Amino acid sequence: MNRLQPVTVITGASSGIGAALAREFARHGHALALVARRADRLDALATEIAASGAPRPLVVAMDLVREGAVRRIGEALASAGLEPQYVVNNAGFGLAGLAINRERAEQLAMIDLNVRALTELSLAFTESLARHRGGILNVGSMAAFVPGPGMAVYYASKAFVLSFSEALHSELAPRGVRVTVLCPGPVPTEFAARAGVKHARPPTFLVQSAELVAAAGYRGLMAGRRVVIPGLANRLTVALIRFVPRRWLLALIDARQARRRAAQPS
Repeated sequence: MNRLQPVTVITGASSGIGAALAREFARHGHALALVARRADRLDALATEIAASGAPRPLVVAMDLVREGAVRRIGEALASAGLEPQYVVNNAGFGLAGLAINRERAEQLAMIDLNVRALTELSLAFTESLARHRGGILNVGSMAAFVPGPGMAVYYASKAFVLSFSEALHSELAPRGVRVTVLCPGPVPTEFAARAGVKHARPPTFLVQSAELVAAAGYRGLMAGRRVVIPGLANRLTVALIRFVPRRWLLALIDARQARRRAAQPS
């Protein structure tokens, strides 16, 4: 008999949307395993969640781009008597600037985290997800719906997340496993600073807090929705994108990114 207890694994849980997702799942009674590189931040979040009356989350300090990271996460869970019921793939980062000018190794590392690690984690625990009638929540972006000159590799990585998650939604449905892709617009987090954008000024009507995004993602996953785009304005924007010629989208995004680059201090 399998005696491992179900847990929700959340990557990139040390800040931003990931930390908000951890609080949201804990608020709904889920046991958690928090994964990120910064152990001190994970410990602080685990202490905060435990202080709210929820079970203290398991902290797994792990760099997901390291070889064997997913295997070691599985071993850490098993050692604690746990196995995944839900996997939340939130870890990821962006890089602003022309692809030909950015360090290639840095861009490949972004693909490793945004694409390869997400794919491996989505596929690694399907047996326990099915056993517990759980699911996968992959954090994408509104960037997935458009080409992204000026952040070409990042936009492409999120297009992969959207396509992969939608396909997995269909493939795993017969096994009772829900797969949802969460595609937020701009969120005030550390993302812009990590991407190298020092003066990000997204349209205010598209901005959502990490807490609102996390709540929308949780509701969507539990309802078995395929795609969740938090915010009415964001959903309308994505709907309108389908009617705009691709060359116009390229020109619009290219112009916006060029203005952003020009605003950066030299």
